[in-house]
Amino acid sequence: MNRLKDKVAIVTGGALGLGRATAIRMAEEGAKVAIFDMLDKEGRALVQELEKRGFTVGYWHCDVTHETQVSDAIEDAVQAFGKLNVLVNNAGISGASKPTHELTEAEWDRVMAVNVKGVFFCTKHAIPHMKKAGGGSIINLSSIYGLVGAADVPPYHASKGAVRLMSKTDALIYAPDKIRVNSIHPGFIWTPMVDHFLEQAADAEAARKFTDAKHPLGHMGEPDDIAWGAVYLASDEAKFVTGSELVIDGGYTAQ
Repeated sequence: MNRLKDKVAIVTGGALGLGRATAIRMAEEGAKVAIFDMLDKEGRALVQELEKRGFTVGYWHCDVTHETQVSDAIEDAVQAFGKLNVLVNNAGISGASKPTHELTEAEWDRVMAVNVKGVFFCTKHAIPHMKKAGGGSIINLSSIYGLVGAADVPPYHASKGAVRLMSKTDALIYAPDKIRVNSIHPGFIWTPMVDHFLEQAADAEAARKFTDAKHPLGHMGEPDDIAWGAVYLASDEAKFVTGSELVIDGGYTAQ
């Protein structure tokens, strides 16, 4: 219950899916948690739920593609909670699933804006506060598709490969400041984003069974599988871990 005691964490895209699970588990482990999202109803409902359980949490409306919104939200969260120790760059979208030659510039740019520029903006404005705090942990949500390819969703795969290398670069840049930077690489996790992706298939149930079977363990993961990985990387248990790839994929990339 105290793995993150006395730490302050920001979780982007924290209202649903992996972000929601991560915010909950970090709060349960003793962190004060700032939830950033654009889904105001869901974000505020989560805050009410966690406050009823006695946790210190807050919600900030934040579009990670807008630098001013990011910097203002981070400043407000630090003012509210006193410092910043952990940043979970979770906000992301899948984008258009088209062959590369059919993609529009706007479709490409939208994914890059959220999945790559959003990580850049949040990291950029979190770093000064982490330096002031004497160190910290930045956890970037990449994907199995930041490690291997697939014949679909080109901008998503490109964006997650970028996040992987951004994590390693920043791990080296900020190691002297005792700021650790790592990436998490989930397999298919049963979240609203994956649900929407599978619903585009002609037979959604068959698509889920097919996707389950891609993982040697025989099923997709759950949000908590990723949330506990984030808790570990945020905690002092991972004090010697930086520039690493935490793969949580049911064996998908071991094949």
